[in-house]
Amino acid sequence: MILVNTDYITGKELEMLGLVRGSTIQTKNIGKDLGQMLKTVVGGELKAYNEMMNEARALATKRMTEEAEKLGADAIVNIRYVSAAVMQGAAEVIAYGTAVKFVTK
Repeated sequence: MILVNTDYITGKELEMLGLVRGSTIQTKNIGKDLGQMLKTVVGGELKAYNEMMNEARALATKRMTEEAEKLGADAIVNIRYVSAAVMQGAAEVIAYGTAVKFVTK
């Protein structure tokens, strides 16, 4: 499966299959959450939250790809990510794009 954030793939003619998306809501355990709150006092990278967001993007992408595979897609174009805080220490990540099939002549 080819994943791109452009609306085309060089050298390929595309048939649009439709919108596909994947999402997840992630949080860290209370111990890591407290540790990250303390980190805000001294500054620096919040590594546990960074890790959480990387995991969330990967899972949302996987779910989006699975939805595209069910449609028989060869690729997903114009991929975008959106995130939002759901509550303190929890975030929702949504990945979405257009599933496409390669046109063969």
